[in-house]
Amino acid sequence: MHAMQYAITLPADYDMQIIRHRVKSKGPLLDDFEGLGLKAYGVRERGVDGSPVNQYAPFYLWADPEAMNRFLLGDGFRGVVRDFGRPVVQHWQGLFHRPGPAAGALPRAFTRRTESLPESADVATVIANAVAGHEELAASDGVHSTALALDPRHWELVHFTLWADAAPESAGDRYQVLHLSAPGTARLGAGRQW
Repeated sequence: MHAMQYAITLPADYDMQIIRHRVKSKGPLLDDFEGLGLKAYGVRERGVDGSPVNQYAPFYLWADPEAMNRFLLGDGFRGVVRDFGRPVVQHWQGLFHRPGPAAGALPRAFTRRTESLPESADVATVIANAVAGHEELAASDGVHSTALALDPRHWELVHFTLWADAAPESAGDRYQVLHLSAPGTARLGAGRQW
């Protein structure tokens, strides 16, 4: 599993209905994309849920790294580049994924939180503790699914959780989910650690 996200920050007075329309028309195109675990089409709107910006920021969990490459080099991403410029694409190695009690519902929100690992930290211990936290979180009411991933270049963990309803304030940056493409969720491996 690989996690990936890019964020397109838009002007403060940007009409977010344009993004909503874009996702409504183009979102289903990835509903059957081979190798994609899931894509949460996330937005943040300035002044909503504490967001300081308008932003389109989809989050992906890839079951197959070749599929991630196929997407980034394909027509769909070319459309993003054409319309908004080429964004920085963050990606992390997957460590853990598990569906929660609300996995059968369409999620309304996701949260993303990054955690820098201190130079003095024992990485294996920090990751083991983070995985234990995600195992506990995955059993919580309202959780659709949760994942943990690592960027070893910057020694950073990313905590990603999909929520059936509104996301708790304490969980990290909050995004509204406009659409969920999840053709390969089963391939991500429930509770699997990499």
